[in-house]
Amino acid sequence: MLDRAVKKYAPWSTLFLRLGVGIIFLAHGLGKLFNIGPTSLGISGTANFFASLGIPAAMFFAVVVALVETFGGVALLLGVFTRYAALLLALDMLTALLVFHLPKGFSILNGGYEFVLLLLLANISLLLSGAGKKWNLGKKWEW
Repeated sequence: MLDRAVKKYAPWSTLFLRLGVGIIFLAHGLGKLFNIGPTSLGISGTANFFASLGIPAAMFFAVVVALVETFGGVALLLGVFTRYAALLLALDMLTALLVFHLPKGFSILNGGYEFVLLLLLANISLLLSGAGKKWNLGKKWEW
């Protein structure tokens, strides 16, 4: 019975996934770029953190990660270049998972990988599905 009631809304599921993942990455990207928000380090702080992990060219990769997370988040929110953004964000999360979070175990309370794994899998889902429902900027706004 529930299947029949919600089946017609199935195409909208990707929209909600995009919005959630996009907001998270935009917030983290802005923190890395402009040192704003609860997870902010700024570019230099992010580069220092990357260097402490032994990542070569830490400043370069800090800028790359900050831009991928910021503009990837925006792309997901708008539903543009969704598959490309999701691919780059999935690679970002795979790297974070392998380099930092995996040795800390599963629990996010210990800096573990549960949240990063969820974001990785959400981006793989968006890579495979695409944007789903989005607005059409033609003569009129359509959903």
